[in-house]
Amino acid sequence: MRVFRRARGARKRRIAPVPGAVLVLLCCLPVLTAVLALAVFTRGVERPVRLRLDHPTELRPPVAHQAPRPRILPRSAWLDPVSARRTQPPPRYDDRVVAVFLHHTETPNDYACADAPRLIRALYAAQTGLRSWDDIGYNFLVDHCGTIYEGRAGGVDRPVTGAHTQGFNHRTAGIGVLGTFGAGAPVPRAMTDAIAALAAWKLGLAGVDPRSGVVLVSTNGGSRFAAGTPATLPAVAGHDDAYPTSCPGAALTAQLPAIREAAARLQGRPE
Repeated sequence: MRVFRRARGARKRRIAPVPGAVLVLLCCLPVLTAVLALAVFTRGVERPVRLRLDHPTELRPPVAHQAPRPRILPRSAWLDPVSARRTQPPPRYDDRVVAVFLHHTETPNDYACADAPRLIRALYAAQTGLRSWDDIGYNFLVDHCGTIYEGRAGGVDRPVTGAHTQGFNHRTAGIGVLGTFGAGAPVPRAMTDAIAALAAWKLGLAGVDPRSGVVLVSTNGGSRFAAGTPATLPAVAGHDDAYPTSCPGAALTAQLPAIREAAARLQGRPE
């Protein structure tokens, strides 16, 4: 940091620190064993810029077409006593969330819903333990019974910067869908209903139509777009819309149009 000598009698001015790097997590993370998790985590990180928040969310006027907040279980629903003792770095925030990205976690589909907290803990342990990341990357997780869990710390109603879609973590929220949804895999209705409700509420806070396209600026050339490139992406997108991957799986991708329409209805938008 360059230091400047101030003139006698001049008022002291504070020099803002240069923002640090932000670790970024890719989507599809097998976690039944540490070996599988480590194999997926070899794909690198990005160093996104920090947005200048000229218009913080709390200063924005109310927007139309807001949807009710769905029931979201807090982190305490899946953190065990050992995990809860881990020192959690402070969260990072954007000014708002204008898009959500869907991911599948590549965990088995035959789990009981009561086992969902265990699966989330395994994801958390792999990401924060094996790779020393600051937190779980997904902002939310949804199981096949339609239960929504808080993922990354910082407040579910706030625009927490996640680590889920390389190049497009700013102004977005990541939804990790517990399971593997390749071609032919069943996608439970309870799960898609929960995703639609979550997307409708989260995007409604910024007045975004879930059926629309939004402009996001890539922060990493490892995505489908060179760093600094504006890209128009769906407001409810799959991971593969922004990054070359098969995530969130062909079966879940096929449900995206219906999820967008359901989310728009929940916001009270005309057809």
